[in-house]
Amino acid sequence: MLTVLPRRLLGAIPVLLVLVIAVFTLQQVAPVDPVAALVGAKASPEVYAAARHELGYDQPLPMQFVHYLVNALQGDLGQSSLTRTPVLSDIATFLPVTLELLLVAMIFTVLIGFFLGLATAQGWRGSGVLRVVMISGASVPVFLACLLGMLVFYRYLNILPVTGTTSYYDAPTGPTHFLLLDSVLAGRPEVFFDDLYHLILPAFCLALTPAVAVGRVLRSSLETTMHGDHIRTVRAKGMGEKRILFMHTARNSLGPVLALMGLQIAVMIGNCILVELIFARPGIGLYIARAIDKADFNAIAGVTLVAGVLYVMTNTVVDALQSIADPRVAL
Repeated sequence: MLTVLPRRLLGAIPVLLVLVIAVFTLQQVAPVDPVAALVGAKASPEVYAAARHELGYDQPLPMQFVHYLVNALQGDLGQSSLTRTPVLSDIATFLPVTLELLLVAMIFTVLIGFFLGLATAQGWRGSGVLRVVMISGASVPVFLACLLGMLVFYRYLNILPVTGTTSYYDAPTGPTHFLLLDSVLAGRPEVFFDDLYHLILPAFCLALTPAVAVGRVLRSSLETTMHGDHIRTVRAKGMGEKRILFMHTARNSLGPVLALMGLQIAVMIGNCILVELIFARPGIGLYIARAIDKADFNAIAGVTLVAGVLYVMTNTVVDALQSIADPRVAL
């Protein structure tokens, strides 16, 4: 891992640079005037010209890009024309809600995916039914899973909430903006469990399709590994199937699974916008939806950059985990 991680971090630099160039290019070709969005359509020409000069839009494009890149490295993503506050400040408020959802969804993905993969690969009782579930679950779009979940668990069973993050109006809002963490720091366990209670259904809906994909890849990887020569050797020595599975097969089968999870993270980040809108969670999805509706390009660009950084860093961690699971990756 010590050799893989520095190389992956260095490799992430040109990827992020290309992302910044793409966002800057889109800002230039988009039919949206960020100056007019900031000062208002009825602003006088003098006010418009002053704002344009202050934002640096009267400079040549190369200088604009250099200033944009420097500001982005310093955490200055501009001011939102919707909230009239710095975009980075808005993201710091909304992003923790989304990260909580992603974290719980990833836990669901690992638990459900590994259960499906192990059960179908080992031929446990009912594994045939699980194979059908895996095939059908892979074709369920996230919005349909959300609507079905709301219909079953809220409308008919009435056991799970479907809106917001908590039922407590006096829930702590700081210092981290992560409600799970802030509730612990504030000594409010009831808020902690209530937040988890509100996270179950949206996180499950977000994790359903990635979990099925993980289960299918894990099953295929396990079946391939279990037919290897080294598995045949330890089986000939009389080792039990469960010990073979957990001591010799599982770790060697994790490489493709981890690679797939790195790709599924991008899908989950994109689906978070839709899930948060359906379940009315005040996360980055709600923020970006409002920004798109009001043509707030600074907010759109800021969220795009943050999502790109999040995806690149997560895949860097996945690469490091792959090197731990299979040391040959480091070579």
